[in-house]
Amino acid sequence: MGSVIDRSKDALDLIYSEDTAEAKSTLAALDVYGRDRLKDEFKFCIQEIESACELSGKKLREIIFSKKTTNAFPSVFAVIFIAIHEVIIREKKKVSNYVALSNSLHNIVDRLETGRRSTSPDERQKNILAVKGLISGAFVEDAEAYKLIYSNHTAIDLDAIIRRSEAELSDYELKQGCLNLDGSGAINEEVIDRVINTVCAIANNGPNAFGKILIGVSDKAADTARIKELYKVAPRSVGKRDVVGVAREAEKLGLGLDKYLMLWKQRIEKSALSEPLKSDVLSNIDYNDYFGLGVIVIAVPTQKNISFVGDDVYWRSHDNTMAASGAKKIAEITARF
Repeated sequence: MGSVIDRSKDALDLIYSEDTAEAKSTLAALDVYGRDRLKDEFKFCIQEIESACELSGKKLREIIFSKKTTNAFPSVFAVIFIAIHEVIIREKKKVSNYVALSNSLHNIVDRLETGRRSTSPDERQKNILAVKGLISGAFVEDAEAYKLIYSNHTAIDLDAIIRRSEAELSDYELKQGCLNLDGSGAINEEVIDRVINTVCAIANNGPNAFGKILIGVSDKAADTARIKELYKVAPRSVGKRDVVGVAREAEKLGLGLDKYLMLWKQRIEKSALSEPLKSDVLSNIDYNDYFGLGVIVIAVPTQKNISFVGDDVYWRSHDNTMAASGAKKIAEITARF
């Protein structure tokens, strides 16, 4: 609504209670601004903060505090978050140097008002302006940066998908990449074919099914170890999985990331995947830098009818993609729709 509020229980109670003027004003403003828009911006800003922490090798608490006492962390975090949001969204800038961003936040609490007065709107706004001044050198103007924010997967989304994949086996699939791990760097066409078959299988889970395939995530310790040996990358563990990324494969193939992504799109486009599934999937392929590792997300939208790869029908048995054998199984899958 254009300004920060008092950081107090009373001010928050007024916003989160029913039928108060403050609650109605906030909901009205949210309707105008857009719930999905705000969610996308929120997650993107968190991702940028996480990226700065990741490259520094420290937690945010360790970066912003010079002393062990971190009681003021929630209030300081809110100030940092709002400052970064204003720089990225309102000023249309993007982070150009994550290390510089981390360094600019070093011991920042010592430069902010964190006493009793710091909860007032005026003091909070002063702190926000102070943070913006300190971090400005880590950003550059980029009018096109918004394209990275809206309707794209953030690192937070990917972490959630990876964790969900451990439980919702039939709706998600993880692949380390498309190159053989024998050191040759050759494309394994069978892997790409299996991904296409899995797209079909996930779509055949039913009319309400919606799944995703992540390229650049290893679910086998042996594969992770081999990738570390071959590519000298530092995987990022999420739950029981390891994000090994696809940037290493693009580099091995001598391709830019855009052309590497196009490689996957072209393979899907040339496949025998039935319509409208093929077009739907091609419209829902996303790439996320994911802390420099790079992950491709292939979303499988819901379908109204059974899908095919040529004349073959595929289905999911837990985390396995199976070819439907016999008319009985095909009829069973058809009946889901």
